[in-house]
Amino acid sequence: MPAANLPTTGALTGVFETLAFFKDTSFAQRRFERYGDVFETCLLGQRTVLIRGEQAISDLLSQSGSLQGWWPKSVRELLGRHSLANRNGADHKARRRVVGQLFSASALCRYTPAIESQVQLLSNELLNCASPTPLAPRMRQFAFSVIANIVLGLDDQNRDELFLDFEIWIKALFSLPIAIPGSSFARAMLARERLLSRLKQLFSDDQYFCGGLDLIRGGLDEAGIPLDDDDLAEQLLLLLFAGYETTASSLNCFFRALLLNPSSQKWLMEELEAQPFPYVANTPCPRLDATVLEVMRLTPPVGGFFRKNNVPIVIDGIEIPADRIIQVVLNSAMRSDQSDLCEFRPQRHMDGSFTQKLLPFGGGERVCLGKSLAELEIRLMTSGLLKNVQLRLEPNQDLSLQQIPSPTPRGGLLISCIRE
Repeated sequence: MPAANLPTTGALTGVFETLAFFKDTSFAQRRFERYGDVFETCLLGQRTVLIRGEQAISDLLSQSGSLQGWWPKSVRELLGRHSLANRNGADHKARRRVVGQLFSASALCRYTPAIESQVQLLSNELLNCASPTPLAPRMRQFAFSVIANIVLGLDDQNRDELFLDFEIWIKALFSLPIAIPGSSFARAMLARERLLSRLKQLFSDDQYFCGGLDLIRGGLDEAGIPLDDDDLAEQLLLLLFAGYETTASSLNCFFRALLLNPSSQKWLMEELEAQPFPYVANTPCPRLDATVLEVMRLTPPVGGFFRKNNVPIVIDGIEIPADRIIQVVLNSAMRSDQSDLCEFRPQRHMDGSFTQKLLPFGGGERVCLGKSLAELEIRLMTSGLLKNVQLRLEPNQDLSLQQIPSPTPRGGLLISCIRE
């Protein structure tokens, strides 16, 4: 059967489509409902194909030899030309192999005791709060402390200095790349230079190789040559993003979901109460696993990813011309008549009623580096915090999600705490 023609929105310049993309949180959903799971539009002057659904994504990932990685200009410039996110082929694989050592199974075992201590510290801080406190910024600080203190081995002063600039940098990651003085993108570019300068200072002092940095020191490029400081600093900048932003988003969306669904929290607690703490690796926790999957289904920390096809390809029976930017939307596909899929119900992942394949951290050879660390932190935080602290959601707050750069409760997730 010949491939079908590619549905299109008809946008020519993409000006109005781009404005809608940044302002309308249902931009993709509305167009998927109208054009189907594969359609073309124009965004930021680029002919862009948006896809969703298991069949379309599976077809895309099976043709990796015809694809290359791609990111919007704002991401490319803020990450830098050395970053593995902006590399393809042997360059990408060599740097991913180096940086990936920080997230190996043995590395995670090394980090676990220190992460458990951070969880206990946060539990004590929350219990000592005399008034309601926003949980979201505390989760962000926790996630940054893990990647900065435990993985990179920074001291508290260096961590705090990095955190301030990193928050400026990350807010402009998906923005209009216009470096007008005073704009968020211009401020982010200046913050990037300060971040890289601080990261390169670490390489000259052996005391900083006490976290996980010793695992990547002397890492080799595709030609077998050690990475220079500029190259390694940009890999660490990506590492901060991969190990921090997705983890912070996952933690905040996880606790938001539980607080909004007390029956699911009670169901989960029945399992957690029977589990030891500190968390024991490989301990079966089917309810916790199901709850994590349900949170990831509804609010994946990576909303999507991009590829560019070098030659014409076929996705879900539709021919995609060469040189198109392909944006994969990772929210699980659901039609307007599938009301059950709009509900938070972790049990669906245990009773066999949900069969879609989920890719909350992206897929293929460019799956998010921080995936394993995020999953570990969720499990350690859940078992450590919920068994010690009873969280109560404060009324009259904005619980909607800010989507860029990753889903985060707009109101900060205000809670009050009492000891369990």
